[in-house]
Amino acid sequence: MASMRDIKRRKESIQSTGQITKAMKLVSTVKLQKAKESAENTKPYFDCMYETLSQVLSKMDNVSHPYITPSATTKKGVICITSNKGLAGGYNSNIIKLVTGMDVLKEDLLIYAVGRKGKDGLARKGYHIEQNYSEVMNNVLYSDAMAIGRQVIQDFTEGKIGEIYLAYTEFKNTVVHIPKLIKLLPFSETDTEEIKEKTVADLTVMEFEPDEEEALNLIIPKYVNSLIYGGLVASFASENGARMQAMDSATSNAETMIEELGLKYNRARQAAITQEITEIVGGAAAING
Repeated sequence: MASMRDIKRRKESIQSTGQITKAMKLVSTVKLQKAKESAENTKPYFDCMYETLSQVLSKMDNVSHPYITPSATTKKGVICITSNKGLAGGYNSNIIKLVTGMDVLKEDLLIYAVGRKGKDGLARKGYHIEQNYSEVMNNVLYSDAMAIGRQVIQDFTEGKIGEIYLAYTEFKNTVVHIPKLIKLLPFSETDTEEIKEKTVADLTVMEFEPDEEEALNLIIPKYVNSLIYGGLVASFASENGARMQAMDSATSNAETMIEELGLKYNRARQAAITQEITEIVGGAAAING
């Protein structure tokens, strides 16, 4: 059995750790509320962008455009959104597993890392980090999403990558966070056919000025930027939700361990007192005898 001094020292250490995890839980709760509000406020814009793009694509027939035509290169770019900090349960590891689980060779994947945890984790596994945007997660802004979108679209149009994917965590609620991998570009024939089927009831004639290609050049980058920003906001909310859960669990575990150590301390103290009494009684008996 451990000594009373060792038990007391461990109990004080766990109490200190419990205070830290409790404080981190409170901080994550406040950040989560702000991030959740931001996600809810921006969702109508993303829905409108998707609806607009769907209507435009549904009205186009036999259009040849770089954003729609498949590229010859096998290289694929993945915008991987994780956090800069740990202590968030499986939040970061789930995204890393999502990327490493793609049916693509490491040599054919270019990682546009948003978040140090994802960057470091994928780099250790041998993936090439093309760009690092980790500072974005310190304060998520739409201008940051535009910068990321501008870079990946430029690499796409130059033929450096043939496909663009976004790996992020969808925020459902405080408890449920779903890792997702979505394809941003190019739009395949299957994608455009599905969009046309969804909008087939709308028979309104759509005219383009100056032309269809110019319309796509304007709309699709905004669409990509909006999806990236949506992924950033949702991931930030999911990160704080996951950290809040992890810290709440850690705080509960600390309280349980403190209670168990309290019982152990009392038992050790009782055993020490009993031993002292036994020694005193034994010593008195020896003197009297």
